[in-house]
Amino acid sequence: MIDSLKGFLKLETASGVILFFMLCIALICANSPLQSYYQTIVELPVQIRVGLLDLDKPLILWVNEGLMAIFFMLLSLEIKREFLDGDLQGIKQLTLPVVAAVGGIVMPALVYFYFNMNIDENIWGWSIPTTTDIALALGLVSAMGRLVPINLKVFLTALSIVDDVLVIFIIAIFYSSDLSVVTLSMASMGIIGLVLCNRLGVVRLAPYVLLGLFLWICVLKSGVHGTIAGSLVGLAIPFSNKAGTVSPLKQLEKMLHPWVAFGVMPVFVFLNADINLLGITWSIFSNPLFLGIVAGLFVGKQLGVFLFSWVLVKCNLANLPKGVDWWQFYGICVVTGIGFTMSLFMSTLAFEGTEMNMVAHQAVLFGSLISALWAWVVLSRKRLFTWVKSRVNVL
Repeated sequence: MIDSLKGFLKLETASGVILFFMLCIALICANSPLQSYYQTIVELPVQIRVGLLDLDKPLILWVNEGLMAIFFMLLSLEIKREFLDGDLQGIKQLTLPVVAAVGGIVMPALVYFYFNMNIDENIWGWSIPTTTDIALALGLVSAMGRLVPINLKVFLTALSIVDDVLVIFIIAIFYSSDLSVVTLSMASMGIIGLVLCNRLGVVRLAPYVLLGLFLWICVLKSGVHGTIAGSLVGLAIPFSNKAGTVSPLKQLEKMLHPWVAFGVMPVFVFLNADINLLGITWSIFSNPLFLGIVAGLFVGKQLGVFLFSWVLVKCNLANLPKGVDWWQFYGICVVTGIGFTMSLFMSTLAFEGTEMNMVAHQAVLFGSLISALWAWVVLSRKRLFTWVKSRVNVL
């Protein structure tokens, strides 16, 4: 299990570096004379038409509802594997990360509501500070090496997976609108087909891919966000852990992970990190939307994860990860405030096509950055203290 986790962390660390690199490129493009060319790429119209089926969307929506469906399918595969044969197998392993993840959803939402409760147009942004970017979060703790115990990295991975489960439910419940009964009925046929394939023991991936494509089109046309289709397909892929057989789930997960880490997510970041930094003025720090997201990520996330976990441990319902003290645990709670890619995604769902989306993007960048910096300070406190002491002695 530890060896597989190390491989996972190595991949996520590399992905985190690439995401940061793509973020820098996007910010340069969005805040330079290249901005007009950048917008042309983002809004590039892409159309697929077969008979009566007509899908005509700008490139950014193809990425957000198409490629991101593949990302959510991978999430579902990882979630299912962890529940059946991983760190989330059994009640004892589930308790702490599940409760911590719930706290990491509830508290940021409450903090956001505190700043925006009287502003109707801002209410739908409550979910933006509730998410954690698993690639950047794990990339940060992995880069810190031995300063972060392996058991704490296991906890962060499990918490992030539970967090992803909750995000899928949030998208399905709160960000689906103008539902079409006809296409939803057709989508249900696709779901039934996936369930039948699973129950009949079909292990070839082709039927799941074809049914998944049909389901995605129906879901997209029904008013439900396309990423939900990816989640459902991932859950339908059989685990099939029989002796001497190759697990279709593990096979697909292994195949998709590099493509998502080094393809889907970097493209998503590049097209969605259209953040105007040159237009930021001091007045933004009095904007309730900005304050709600920044405070939700930096204060709400760490407070929710830490407080819910502390109560659970003090009530003897769970234990801290082995070899971890409360300071180290607090540091990992701060890390969960790095919401970047998923927070940008939720911002697009809440405020797409409005000026509020830009403010939300600026807040996500700022909140994730200060969370990462403070987490590094907390987790490196002993090394920093030693360094400062040595400088003082020299002086």
